[in-house]
Amino acid sequence: MTSGRLEDVKVLIVDDDHDVLESMDAAFQAEGALTQVATDGNEAVRICQEEVPDLVVLDMMLPRRSGFLVLEKIKGYEDAPAVIMVTANEGKRHQAYAEALGADRYMQKPVPLAALLDAAVEIMDELDAEAGEDDDEEDDVG
Repeated sequence: MTSGRLEDVKVLIVDDDHDVLESMDAAFQAEGALTQVATDGNEAVRICQEEVPDLVVLDMMLPRRSGFLVLEKIKGYEDAPAVIMVTANEGKRHQAYAEALGADRYMQKPVPLAALLDAAVEIMDELDAEAGEDDDEEDDVG
């Protein structure tokens, strides 16, 4: 059995549409990710406070606390997770704001699951490469 492309990556999926949430959850699990789900912004922040995931897939329009407020809060953590923001909103101002708050990717709904998974893999690969560069820099100090 081959391992998934996101083996042991901790992913929090946040969406108030249960059908979307279930399909994303199943897709990430099929790639080996360790998933948690939240249906509102406050629940997402609470989960991140308990244990920061590696990646958050975050809907922009959420009950109780908007995706923007969640993004701002979790990107303030010292070990902030990577974030893919997904939204049905077509406005460029929203994308610019999300990127200014630290979103690693901004994807418009409906997002094909394959594209979402590819984006997640790319982000994790980029973070692994950055971590490797940091390790190399530490080795050079002496």
